[in-house]
Amino acid sequence: MLEQLDTNKKLSPKQYDEQIGKVQVRLRALGFELFKQKVPVLCVFEGWDAAGKGGAIKRVCEMLDPRGFTVSTYAAPKGEERTHHYLWRFWRNVPRAGHLAIWDRSHYGRVLVERVEGFCNEDEWRRAYREINEFEAHLASFGVVICKFWLHITKEEQLRRFKSREVDPFRSYKLTEEDWRNRAKWKEYNEAVEDMLQHTSTPYAPWTVVEANNKHYARVKVVRTIVDAIEKQIH
Repeated sequence: MLEQLDTNKKLSPKQYDEQIGKVQVRLRALGFELFKQKVPVLCVFEGWDAAGKGGAIKRVCEMLDPRGFTVSTYAAPKGEERTHHYLWRFWRNVPRAGHLAIWDRSHYGRVLVERVEGFCNEDEWRRAYREINEFEAHLASFGVVICKFWLHITKEEQLRRFKSREVDPFRSYKLTEEDWRNRAKWKEYNEAVEDMLQHTSTPYAPWTVVEANNKHYARVKVVRTIVDAIEKQIH
């Protein structure tokens, strides 16, 4: 699936400036409508390291009323989180009615990093496909609009971004030894992503794969997808 993507899709800076503002204004108007109709929204962001998740999330939030959304980031579970079922910490942050929740990394770590790095056994990560689908079905039955994004870049583009970060004093903190270790397991992660997309894209919680080699194109596609999903729910 991922190998068949057209990673050359792009917008020029002029096209980006013309389009991003329009979809952000639409999303802001929908934010107030969500509050009035008490519709919750969950946006899940996954993707390769340096794929641009943070930049995409920023464009989603840029024009929204700060009282109407939250952004949660997830790393490896620590402390109390490790003593519970892996979904426990995500249940705590599901969106309430009329609110938009954004997750930077998510419960899909179970079938991605935990699978590849051996933090859970094969029975556990295979069982997680069903558990995750049931978890999202519970949310959908409550009325949650679920948007899930996989930001996809090529291996060559990731290397270019890594090297760019490495020499940039303002962004070098983003590049860690873990990023390089993950890159060395590109084949294993790619297989895990393919399985994830196949087993957990459902009618009520579909995956949107975003061609993210061009950040301008990716950001517009993300915001537009959220707008379309909300409009489908409330109109």
